[in-house]
Amino acid sequence: MATEQPNEYRMTIDLNVLNHLGLGLYSNVPAVLSEAVANAWDADATKVAVVINPDDRTVVIEDNGHGMTVEDANEKFLTIGYRRREKGGATTPKLRRQVMGRKGIGKLSLFSIAELVEVYSVRCGQRHGFKMDIKEIQKEIERKRGAGEYTPEPIAPNAVGLSAGTRIVLRQMKRRLNRSSDALRRRLARRFSVISADDFEITLDGRPIRIEDRGYQDKLQYIWTYGSKGDRIKGMANRVEKSGSRSLKVNSDGDEWVVDGWVGSVHEVKDLTDSDTRESINQIVLMVRGKLAQEDILDEFGIGGLATKYFIGEIHADFLDVDDRDDIATTSRQRIIEEDPRYKALKEQLEAEVRRVVNEWKDMRNEGGEERAREFPQIERWFKDLNPDLRKAARKLLGRINQIPVESEGELRQLFIGSILAFESLRFRNMLHRLDTVSTENLGELSSVFAQLDDLEASAYYQIANDRLEVISKLTTLVDENAIERAVQEHLFEHLWLLDPSWERATQTERMETRIKHALKVASESLTPEQQNSRLDIYYATTGGKHVIIELKRPDRVVETLDLLAQIRKYRRAALTVLKEMRRENEPLEIICVVGRRLRDWDDMPDGESESEETLEVQNARVVLYDQLISNAQQAYGDYIKKKKEAGRIYELITSISKEDLANMSPESG
Repeated sequence: MATEQPNEYRMTIDLNVLNHLGLGLYSNVPAVLSEAVANAWDADATKVAVVINPDDRTVVIEDNGHGMTVEDANEKFLTIGYRRREKGGATTPKLRRQVMGRKGIGKLSLFSIAELVEVYSVRCGQRHGFKMDIKEIQKEIERKRGAGEYTPEPIAPNAVGLSAGTRIVLRQMKRRLNRSSDALRRRLARRFSVISADDFEITLDGRPIRIEDRGYQDKLQYIWTYGSKGDRIKGMANRVEKSGSRSLKVNSDGDEWVVDGWVGSVHEVKDLTDSDTRESINQIVLMVRGKLAQEDILDEFGIGGLATKYFIGEIHADFLDVDDRDDIATTSRQRIIEEDPRYKALKEQLEAEVRRVVNEWKDMRNEGGEERAREFPQIERWFKDLNPDLRKAARKLLGRINQIPVESEGELRQLFIGSILAFESLRFRNMLHRLDTVSTENLGELSSVFAQLDDLEASAYYQIANDRLEVISKLTTLVDENAIERAVQEHLFEHLWLLDPSWERATQTERMETRIKHALKVASESLTPEQQNSRLDIYYATTGGKHVIIELKRPDRVVETLDLLAQIRKYRRAALTVLKEMRRENEPLEIICVVGRRLRDWDDMPDGESESEETLEVQNARVVLYDQLISNAQQAYGDYIKKKKEAGRIYELITSISKEDLANMSPESG
């Protein structure tokens, strides 16, 4: 039965060291809790319970290990820098585990996330406890100017309430605690491999943490394993399509060390983004003695390109923490000292291995790209219609597309559409050899292939033709003036290419658009009643490299040049005033009036129309008739009308892919 004894505690440390190593040692809760869990492992605990209470801002870590006496607390826990391994404690006394702790500073991490730390422990009949207050420690640091000891406050033995082991209570947490512990569960699961041991269980809020909680096993597509730990993960990955296994050894200073673990790739890049925290797990972590030693070694390799965006892994290298060699972990315990020969040798060997794996991955994705694309019935029919030589080229292109990181199935659909358009366009020009220049390392190269052709837009006539001809067709069939008025209102401002084929879309900034529209509204209000009655609408955009003001006249109204000129001057003055205020007055400005009837003065004399054009041109303005607008569009897109029939087969394919629900081709749907 535990006894109650008077307790006297002393923390032996230079208080400046405590200030630097404790208060700023760690930056996140999982890293701190990992240190507490590691201490429980070293104490021969078989169970560690972590309980989060957001309401009172506390975290409790309790284990059933061998606990501490008051003497143990002073000599080991409160003596910062206590080197257990040098004092014959390289393995635990009961379960003969290799201990994780080494420098004796991990416990300082508690101060980085909590204002108040309470420690309760029971051993050899002693029940005792003490509390450490950050504010009091900081006062001691200031009072003693960094030198001396800090004396924690004892807790009455009868308040301990613990029958065995050690309990640490973190109060007044500095960081916000989330009521949902799923994200923390995943992070803790990823920081330890010993959670798979039969004699060690970590629970979070009453539920055991399992390897399955890491949350990435079901996302692995390919996996390469090295030893039993890698094989264990492979056995849990239920969506793995292909795998490889081999031994991996590291030679350093005449010693040969065996590496365990695995490297894997996922189906999609988004699989490596944590759904709750939005953090990336596109990492190869380094584990030593069952605990995370470095969060990512992948970013240290000089492997460029997009392929590594799909990769994740876990490498176990216990030889980096051998008892009779120097400690090569940094003070924060989150990285390895890079100049150590063992680490250099590991990094060199591992980088060569990852390069080998990336090459195999590319081959596998090339094969899978064709298979995945051909899950579309339409692409399957298109592929089968190709002759053997063309199939070979198509297979290469689809394989490369499958290597490009995409965030969604919609993006993948567009890539497939784009690749088939690319293929057919280059095939049409007998230039399929251009595909050999397309690299997955730069998606933009796919566009550059077209940019080098004389008519970039023509390469996509399949889609452009249908959309634009539909608009033109609708306007052409209208006879009634009121119907024309409504149709032009509906389509013209959304399809500026009707006025000029080079104008694709508006590009104005919201601020500029708002200011100029307001200025035009004010200018319109100053028009005569007759002028206002003749108007239908006014619009502003920046497109084709210039500022454009478009005024629609009612189809049944007849106006004359001088009347238009008065309005145009008002609009021009209003717009230029705003552009000058924004220091953009040197940018071109064009004003277009769309009318239903010929201007009254055009037919008054033989040169009436040309004189009208010259008068308006001084203001950089012009007039377009509704009928003329439709006729010009038909003429400008005559090539599209001709091409559409030729492109029927491909356009039908593209349309069907666009409408297809890509869920039918996702792995989940089989």
